[in-house]
Amino acid sequence: MNKKLGALALVGASAVVLAGCAGGTAAAPEEPETGDITVWLVGADTPETAREYLVDTFESENEGWTLTIEQKTWDDVSNTYEAALSSNDAPDVVEVGNTQALGFADAGLFLDITDIKEDLGGDDLLGGLVDAGTYEGALYAAPYYAGGRVVFYSPMLVDEVPATLEDYVATGKELTTDTVSGIYAPGKDWYNALPYIWANGGEIAVQDGDTWDAQFSSPESIAGLEMLQDVYENATNAPSDGNELQANVAFCDGLAGFISSPAWAAGNLTGAWPWADDAAGVNEEGCPDTYAKDLGAFALPGLTAGETAPIFAGGSNVAVATKSEAPSKAKAALEIMLSEDYQKLLAEQSLTPGIVSAAQYLPDTPVAQAQAAALANSKGTPASPNWSEVETAQLIPDALVKIAEGGDVTEIATALDEAIEAILND
Repeated sequence: MNKKLGALALVGASAVVLAGCAGGTAAAPEEPETGDITVWLVGADTPETAREYLVDTFESENEGWTLTIEQKTWDDVSNTYEAALSSNDAPDVVEVGNTQALGFADAGLFLDITDIKEDLGGDDLLGGLVDAGTYEGALYAAPYYAGGRVVFYSPMLVDEVPATLEDYVATGKELTTDTVSGIYAPGKDWYNALPYIWANGGEIAVQDGDTWDAQFSSPESIAGLEMLQDVYENATNAPSDGNELQANVAFCDGLAGFISSPAWAAGNLTGAWPWADDAAGVNEEGCPDTYAKDLGAFALPGLTAGETAPIFAGGSNVAVATKSEAPSKAKAALEIMLSEDYQKLLAEQSLTPGIVSAAQYLPDTPVAQAQAAALANSKGTPASPNWSEVETAQLIPDALVKIAEGGDVTEIATALDEAIEAILND
């Protein structure tokens, strides 16, 4: 998701030292007979029902053991996970964004869990997230949930769903006033920026043999970035150096016509998830009833009517830390998190479950249908273990801020490509 929702990365200098030792080969110390398993979950995406189920089930099945859930932020994943996972006080099970898993695996911070792949679901595991967690043929991070961004709107402001991406931008410009953003588009929200590039035929980077060629300065990508700059300059009042975290607040205040958020955000907007208020920035009642009533959602349209724009395939993977003092118990917790009963609880909150069979529990709502349509045309970031370093360096958000501030698109994109290639080809 993934994350996202979003997603937001890691692996700095120590990754260089650890690279190539993925999974660890040292003899495992004897595990304690009792203790506590620590699970790190990111953000408020995992519903309280699932958290309670994990704790209760694990403790009932593992006498003498307790399980503690700690909630982290995506900034934590980028900035503190590496040090924590390298320490002698590492957590046991961690959630990471699907674009981050390869970097952690390459750094040797995740345990090889191929031995329990079948117990986790085998062929029932969500394929795209299996790929995201597989490094050099071994599984290091299991699928947790996937999610796609959809465009939310209120019929109080929007009369008609736009048919094309150009119509979407035009409508956003028409809705924009001194106080209202037709499209809430802060500069650092790079996940929602990528569809403009992809819809115009651009790419982030392509691989030719062992070499990566960054593509933000290609003619197709430039066309998408220029369309995005039009949004920044004429269709939004969102801060050019801000992120997407305030989108729900702006929407609930009636200050945004369109916001693009993960489908589960519907629960935040309507108040169906009152426990998520801190992370969502929305009070426990959600948006005012008059504004959230008949909340609308649609998949971001493409350049041609009847087609969707490619969106970023968000989601999360879960892994066992290499330095877990009780890896067998950590694996037991992981198996619960991939069980049908647990994944059902995620699906019921519009999170696409990590096991395919649990998709039957997704709600039959316009929002869920919009997400399904959006995810049917989705893409990911380059499949390089170095990609996490690109995210950590904030290269794309920083470049988008410059574009949002009116900078020359071609010059910014060219410099961005050079910076990305320096990392991916290192």
